[in-house]
Amino acid sequence: MRYKIGDVARILGISPDLIRYYEEKGVVSPAKDPTNNYRYYDSWDINFLIDCLWYKNFGYGIEQVAHIVSNSTYSELLDILKARGDEIEAALRYQQLLLERIRKYTENLEALRGFIGKCDIRRNAEFVRYLNRYNRMYDYDDELQAVSREWLKYMPFSRRYFEVPEDNVLGEGDDYAWGFSMAMTYVREFNLEIRPPVVYMPSRLCIHSAFTSTGKDRFTARHLDFLKEYAEEHGLKVAGCAFGNLACSVIENGETTGFFEVFLPIEEPEAP
Repeated sequence: MRYKIGDVARILGISPDLIRYYEEKGVVSPAKDPTNNYRYYDSWDINFLIDCLWYKNFGYGIEQVAHIVSNSTYSELLDILKARGDEIEAALRYQQLLLERIRKYTENLEALRGFIGKCDIRRNAEFVRYLNRYNRMYDYDDELQAVSREWLKYMPFSRRYFEVPEDNVLGEGDDYAWGFSMAMTYVREFNLEIRPPVVYMPSRLCIHSAFTSTGKDRFTARHLDFLKEYAEEHGLKVAGCAFGNLACSVIENGETTGFFEVFLPIEEPEAP
């Protein structure tokens, strides 16, 4: 039995344009009526179109589907299927990482708001970071900008990161730097190379806290004065620059408020 293109489209639930595309690629070869130039398809053609739907539902694009159905050998088909399986596995792994990341991020935000201005002593997780903005000025170094563009692609596994020099935390200066950081667990997961301007930051004993900053250009080293006071009150010696991450920015009372998690390294206690 012969079928017009509209009949085949209705049988398979696909568009006539897609059928024409597969014809152009040699997947189907309908007979043409010389009197009216109509195309007529038979069950053999429809079987090939069903094959196309089969492979399309594995996630292949129509161009690759056309190649598989009309040109692939048995061994080539196996290679194509294995490659697609690897792609799906990698995508599933990424989605699992993303699920874990959003759940952890949610947990952190739930805890952070109740920790504003409070302090405890803990070790930061090891991470890497780079800096590309000093106070309000971005660094225009080509290599640094290339790193920045690459790391933006890794968000939300890379995070907005800040540092305040130790002498600014302890003194009256107001210099700070911004960039991005990434936990070493993700660096290893994505097999990222650590080389300048990216710097490894080990786990250290720190005063840990959180603070907020409201309004445009209000971020200042003076937000960290309470950490210096905590160190003095508890007899702790500061041993490095303060660092941390912008956890989120939200609208509160009509203004933008940033919520920050911060770590201030301190000297390790002497072993007994």
